[in-house]
Amino acid sequence: MAILTTIGRAAWAAVIKARPLHLAWGAGDAAWDTVLVPPELGDTALVAELGRASVTATGYAVADEAGSIATPTGNYRLVAEPTNNLYLRFDFGYAAASDAIVREVGLFIDTTVVPDLPAGKTYFLPAEVESPGTLVAVERFALPLVRSPLTRQQFEFVLVI
Repeated sequence: MAILTTIGRAAWAAVIKARPLHLAWGAGDAAWDTVLVPPELGDTALVAELGRASVTATGYAVADEAGSIATPTGNYRLVAEPTNNLYLRFDFGYAAASDAIVREVGLFIDTTVVPDLPAGKTYFLPAEVESPGTLVAVERFALPLVRSPLTRQQFEFVLVI
């Protein structure tokens, strides 16, 4: 039996980091407000996508109790050298799905958007996505996120490969 080595995992993290990355969010299913249905390994899309944002920041991280990147499973800090822990941050502006209820998010690799959109655009509605790419990770929320036009939303992840 072969194993994926630590340096091999860091190499995969570098491959992912170099590709177009987007975080999509979706309304999901209102029935999840009563009984949350966990995502499945075979999922390829969100249930009711609202839009997606381009990655804002990427980096490599290491576990560190005093690190400034807090996750539900522990803290991390950024480092320069490649590791198997890929840090990703996504920022959603005030107008992004400003009156929506968000129940799930999904990390996509290799999204392509329709041609001739304004330069510098970082948030895309479903109609502006030519190809969604590949769903790499998905998370559903136990409590839905209620959006407001008075709030910018930020998501930070450490993807452990």
